[in-house]
Amino acid sequence: MYVRGVGPKVAEMLAAKDIQTAEDLLYHLPFRYEDRQNPRSLDELKTGEMASVIAEVRGSILLRTRKAPIFELTVGQGRCAMKCVWFNGSYLSGKFHAGQTVAVYGRVEPSRSSSNLKMIQPQFELLPDEGADAETRLLEVGRITPVYESLGGARLASRWQRRTIFHLLEAVRGAVPECLPRAMLARLDLPDRETSLREVHFPPEGTPFAQLQASATPAHRRLIFEELFFLELGLELKRRRMRERAGIAFATNDKVREAIREVLPFHPTAAQKRALGEIVGDMRQPNPMRRLLQGDVGSGKTIVALQAMLVALENGYQAALMAPTEILATQHFLAARKLLERSSRKPRIVLLTGSLDEDRKRRTRGEINRGEAQLVIGTHALIEEKVEFDRLGLVVVDEQHRFGVLQRFKLMKKPGPDGAPGAEPDMLVMTATPIPRTLALSLYGDLDVSVLDEMPPGRTPIVTRRVPGEEAEKVWDFVRKQVGQGRQAYIVYPVIEGSKDDQPELDFSHDDPEIGIETPPAPGRSVRKGKTAELFPKTALEANPSAKSGLKSAVEMHQKLRAGPLAGLRVGLLHGRLDADEKEIVMRRFQRGEIDVLVATTVIEVGVDVPNATVMVVEHAERFGLAQLHQLRGRVGRGAAKSYCILMTGARVSEQGEERLNAMVRTQDGFELAELDLNLRGPGEFFGTRQAGMPEFRVANLLRDRQLLELAKIEASRFANPPAPGRGAPEGTEAERARVWARLKEAWQRRYGLVEAG
Repeated sequence: MYVRGVGPKVAEMLAAKDIQTAEDLLYHLPFRYEDRQNPRSLDELKTGEMASVIAEVRGSILLRTRKAPIFELTVGQGRCAMKCVWFNGSYLSGKFHAGQTVAVYGRVEPSRSSSNLKMIQPQFELLPDEGADAETRLLEVGRITPVYESLGGARLASRWQRRTIFHLLEAVRGAVPECLPRAMLARLDLPDRETSLREVHFPPEGTPFAQLQASATPAHRRLIFEELFFLELGLELKRRRMRERAGIAFATNDKVREAIREVLPFHPTAAQKRALGEIVGDMRQPNPMRRLLQGDVGSGKTIVALQAMLVALENGYQAALMAPTEILATQHFLAARKLLERSSRKPRIVLLTGSLDEDRKRRTRGEINRGEAQLVIGTHALIEEKVEFDRLGLVVVDEQHRFGVLQRFKLMKKPGPDGAPGAEPDMLVMTATPIPRTLALSLYGDLDVSVLDEMPPGRTPIVTRRVPGEEAEKVWDFVRKQVGQGRQAYIVYPVIEGSKDDQPELDFSHDDPEIGIETPPAPGRSVRKGKTAELFPKTALEANPSAKSGLKSAVEMHQKLRAGPLAGLRVGLLHGRLDADEKEIVMRRFQRGEIDVLVATTVIEVGVDVPNATVMVVEHAERFGLAQLHQLRGRVGRGAAKSYCILMTGARVSEQGEERLNAMVRTQDGFELAELDLNLRGPGEFFGTRQAGMPEFRVANLLRDRQLLELAKIEASRFANPPAPGRGAPEGTEAERARVWARLKEAWQRRYGLVEAG
């Protein structure tokens, strides 16, 4: 439809922000509000609070400094005044004139030069004067005013959006189609769609301001529920379709049970028994298993996965395990080979990775194709077109969050030698990253979940200590003492050589203002795709972390430690720039005990298993995310000897850095740490890298809206699975149900892009 104020050029700018329809524009909601009915007075402001103030412009000045120009604006109310400061603020010169009315929003800070307060880099908007047209004053003065993220510079800032959305809402008055059943809305006490859109953009008088800022008004709740309902309904539909597909009904007779018992190295925990029971129960069904096996570091996921693979092998099928790195794939290969030595059947196990020479790859692919290789372990090389299986029965994907959704399905859909897909293999997804239930519901909503929530026997608690960098000598003495007792140690650094370029393993915490890396939005505020850079510009430090003085690197410290505090010990070096063969050689030597101390980057975060290693030292620990610190700590404590994790910190630690470090010292519960990590970083950054397949929500926020997500899941299941005839009526009329399914098809395909590949 035609939208007033949107011509071809503006439409092009909006499309670049993923706003292509009138509906998209209506769902571009305010990210905050300003109370221009009851604005704050300057004399009641308190240091440290976020505040919105309407004041008169008193004067401005552009200060030229050596580093960057600083623009200072003085605003006042009566006798009270406040300074607003913008660094690199030349672009504001000439924008303000004495007597203008301006609304500013930012953090209130004390001013060193006077008794007045100040705001640094506040957001601002010049308000219309008395002579402005009635519509402008209606939308911007004397009301709770919506504030929007810019859609394209000054031209498409808040003022343009307010006018355009106001006119659009007037144009569609009474014509916004409802997409949820009326009975559901009444039962959940939620307003209709049109009312919700109007009240979110232009809150009626009397709307509690705190509810608006928290996105907790009935109108907000309705739109959030709507988005999450369709997400969960789509996942419910995927689960239903999966149940209709042809899979493999594996037999689990005495022969299979005996094969599993043969390879068990220890008595399994109750959690391992429960998880294996759930997995085998799925494998017996004639439709494909889709299950997530979630367990903390060292909880014994691999042995459970190997037992599941044995079920497939004993039924005459092949099993494949895909790992994200060659180190982890090789470790799985060696562990499987060692365990299956106990098996009377002695299945053929092969390793397929990208670094193998072409002749060996060709031979291995031939063995896989002919069915001579029963258990196939590898990296992304497994999903190459040249790799064809004979009878693939089970796919295991390790560290799922490091693979895209499409890669997962690509391996699942591997055809046999005749090119026909046939029955779909079962799939088991594993992750050692504890995932809070809220994220699991959305990221893995199409998977059933098994959780390993206890440790196998023999795992000893890890002593975690925080140590300031000035006490480094004590730490190195302790490392020497442990090596003297026949133990080994890791020492981890955040960078390879002092530059962030080409360092994929570098993953500083994303919430430390000292580092200058993007800060995620506060709970309740989502960042839409393509807008992050505009909201959080990169700093010079982000472009060059080595500019931060005192930042140690793995290469530099490997040389210094070997020549100084750890002289005489066998000190190795491992990082992401080494080629696969070099990494393999270093890890083999460390595993064989030929290296006493391994200096590394976070390339060792996943999949290194050396039971004799008892010390993990992390330098600049304040600069790592909680998930990374927990994964690193999990590299020790894998044997019977007492193990230690030492977190060494720099001179300055941010408030959130303190929270992370204190949590690491306080608990070893990965799920508790994951919840805190989610709260600190927000859902978009929880996995360190943006998850392929993570929905780009327009309204919802997984951190803020956990309860609504749970409710949406229940309601989606209820809607998709109506009661049998005679046992009650389905939710909504026939016409309403048809509209819901039609809406799902459009929203699922266009908005979320989570339709199953193939």
